[in-house]
Amino acid sequence: MDEDSAGQRLDNFLLRVLKGVPKTHVYRVIRSGEVRVNGGRASADTRLAAGDEVRVPPVRTAAVPADAASVPAREFPVLFEDEHLLVLDKPAGVAVHGGSGVSSGVIEQLRRARPQARFLELVHRLDRETSGVLLVAKKRSALTALQDQFRAHGPDKAVGKTYAALVAGDWPANLKVIDVPLHKYLTAEGERRVRATSPADEAGRRSITLVQVRRRLPGFTLLAVTIRTGRTHQIRVHLAGAGYPIAGDDKYGDFELNKRLAREGVPGAGTRAARLARMFLHAERLRVTHPATGQVLELHAPLPEALERAVDALAAPGA
Repeated sequence: MDEDSAGQRLDNFLLRVLKGVPKTHVYRVIRSGEVRVNGGRASADTRLAAGDEVRVPPVRTAAVPADAASVPAREFPVLFEDEHLLVLDKPAGVAVHGGSGVSSGVIEQLRRARPQARFLELVHRLDRETSGVLLVAKKRSALTALQDQFRAHGPDKAVGKTYAALVAGDWPANLKVIDVPLHKYLTAEGERRVRATSPADEAGRRSITLVQVRRRLPGFTLLAVTIRTGRTHQIRVHLAGAGYPIAGDDKYGDFELNKRLAREGVPGAGTRAARLARMFLHAERLRVTHPATGQVLELHAPLPEALERAVDALAAPGA
C-alpha cells in the first residue's frame, strides 16, 4: 500500500486497483472475509494506512478497455474550484464512477477531460439519478480532511447536506425526524438495495433524516431534506418507508405513478414539457469547511430546469 492510497476506504481502494472486477464481487469478497489487511479481516469502510499489506483472493476480471480513449472526456458545471477542491453540479443520469454495468462515470470522464490533473478523487457519492452538489478533491490532503468531516457525528457536525425532494402525498406536518436503521443487501441479481430495519438488527446502521415541508402541491409535497448520516439510498428508503415515495424513484417508488409522470406529465400540467422522466431528488446545498483555509463553504446547486417545470406545473391554477 503506497502513500498515495493512504486514508482511502478499503472498498474504494479495491475498486480502483481491481480494474474490470464487478463491484458486487468486490463487496462479496470483503464481506466473506477473504480480503485481509495486515493478516486480519477488514470491513469495506476500513481506512488504509501507508505500509498496510492488503491480500486479495484470486479474482476473474472482465475485459477492460485497452486505453482511456474509450472513456469520453467531459467537463461538468463547476460551482467552486481552487487548487484543493472542485465542486460540481452533477446532472441526473450520470453515475459518479464506473462499475456495475457502467463503463465510466463523472470521475473517469473528468480525469479524461483533465489529463494534466495529478489527483482527482471523489469525496463522496450521489446516486446515479440524483443531481446536485458533488465534491472532488484535487489533493490527497484535501480528500482525507473532507472525508473526516463527512464521517463526523454529533450536533456540531461540520458537513450539512440538504436535498430537495418531491414526494407523493401530503407529508404530515409533525413528521420532522426519521430515525430508522437501514440494512444494505444485494438482490439475487446482484443489485444493491437497502431496507428499513429495527435497532435489534446487527446489520442495520443507525440513519437519521430531518424533513421540512417547503411547499404543499396538489397530490405532492416538496420537501427540504437534511441528512445527519450518509447511508446508501437513505433519503429514498426513509421517505418511502414513511409512506411518501419520491416521485420518479425507480427502486423504492410508486411505479405506476412514475409511469404516469413520465408519459403524461404532472397532474394538471396540460403540457408534455412538464413530464417528469427522472427521480425528483436534488442535492441542493452542502456546507463544508475548506480543508486548507478553514473557511466554511456554503455550496448551492440550483434546481434543474426539468424539476422546476414540474413544480411550476403543479403550482399552476387548476393543477
